[in-house]
Amino acid sequence: MSHSPTLRLTEIYASIQGESSFAGVPCTFIRLTGCPLRCRWCDTAYAFAGGEEWTLADIVTKVLALKVPLVELTGGEPLAQVAAPELVRLLQAEGLQVLIETSGAEDIAVLPASTHVIMDLKCPGSGMEERNLWRNLEHLKPSDEIKFVLAHRADYDWARAVIAREDLAERFQVLFSCAWGLLAPKDLAAWLVEDPVRCRMQLQQHKYIWGPRAKGV
Repeated sequence: MSHSPTLRLTEIYASIQGESSFAGVPCTFIRLTGCPLRCRWCDTAYAFAGGEEWTLADIVTKVLALKVPLVELTGGEPLAQVAAPELVRLLQAEGLQVLIETSGAEDIAVLPASTHVIMDLKCPGSGMEERNLWRNLEHLKPSDEIKFVLAHRADYDWARAVIAREDLAERFQVLFSCAWGLLAPKDLAAWLVEDPVRCRMQLQQHKYIWGPRAKGV
């Protein structure tokens, strides 16, 4: 007897994209439950467990009902669930543009080539540096984005060294983000002005609009 694939979800909602090159654009978010990492600054620990099982067909129906053409799979860690790439395919078949935000600790080669990937490289301040799956760099496209979440100056210096070593600024879009409550945006801005690197500094717009602990936004 065959069973339809399912995904365990924490929430689905329409909001404004708060990060990446799509910041400020209306977006539907599909937050998958569960993550094998435990970053020290994680702001979505509520998605580590719980959630509800949804069929892929029901997820697509819900997303279409929200009538927002940009969709992001996030978490948790969306690629920790094996059915996530199939959901991406189904959403793309409906004409939707699909982003996925991933920790960089799971294999991104399983995704359709047309998926827009926003991938973290975990800095030492996260406590998860050893979980970086470096071979993922070979599967990213020039249009994809690499994000460094920085907790302090040591993370910034580490990120700059990685960018130089891997020639990331020439290969991909690079994002620098402040770990909320740990690194002041004005300090990161000052470092970038003093010693420019080809990157985009980003702020988490949703936290400034609705507050840092709001869910479903």
